[in-house]
Amino acid sequence: MLTLGFPAAVAGTNCYVLAPAAGEECLIIDPGVGVTGQLAEILLEHRLRPAAVLLTHGHFDHVYSVTPVCDSAAVAAYIHVEDQYRLKDPLSAVGPELIAMFEQQFGQKSSWQEPSDVLTLVDGQSLTIAGLDLRVLHAPGHTQGSVMFALPEVPDAIAAEAGVSTTVLSGDVLFAGSIGRTDLEGGDGAAMNRSLRDVVLPLADDVLVLPGHGPATTMARERVTNPYLQGLTS
Repeated sequence: MLTLGFPAAVAGTNCYVLAPAAGEECLIIDPGVGVTGQLAEILLEHRLRPAAVLLTHGHFDHVYSVTPVCDSAAVAAYIHVEDQYRLKDPLSAVGPELIAMFEQQFGQKSSWQEPSDVLTLVDGQSLTIAGLDLRVLHAPGHTQGSVMFALPEVPDAIAAEAGVSTTVLSGDVLFAGSIGRTDLEGGDGAAMNRSLRDVVLPLADDVLVLPGHGPATTMARERVTNPYLQGLTS
């Protein structure tokens, strides 16, 4: 599986591009603030054709570029049904100071237009898009509709590396050594603990975790070192 990732200009949100191989259709996950230029370069370099945009949740730093990306490729955006409402105006939940900061950084006024084609996801749903099989794991807590995407492959760059055999794109549910915050609108600490116990902990040790922020990790590592997983039993 060809796997390309890079951090957005604001909040370091990881945008991922997945494809069976160069020259094929691809999936774009969480196109955040200011990613369109670098994303276009990646698609051109690897001769990739977007088939869909997948969103792990509806916070602005994960969805800011979803509409231009979807429009340029004429593809749909996928988001969990409980976070769909956030696509109406994700900027409404952002403080004016932060908006002013990235307006100054990018030299243009922030604006929002909802994607014209939005498809909703539910827990346990299986998808086959761009030649890749994914399973939707609903894991609320950071937001009501936070999800993780599980795939039965691993990136080509680490395919020969021992210890991992499948991949989870964890969004803001699980990070290396941490988890997504639960004190924002729609966050719920109790729901997050349930998600960690019932959705995250049952993942096998050989799962590669590609989070919404920060470096990749593995379930084997997080099970031992992540303080937010300690004391939970699946």
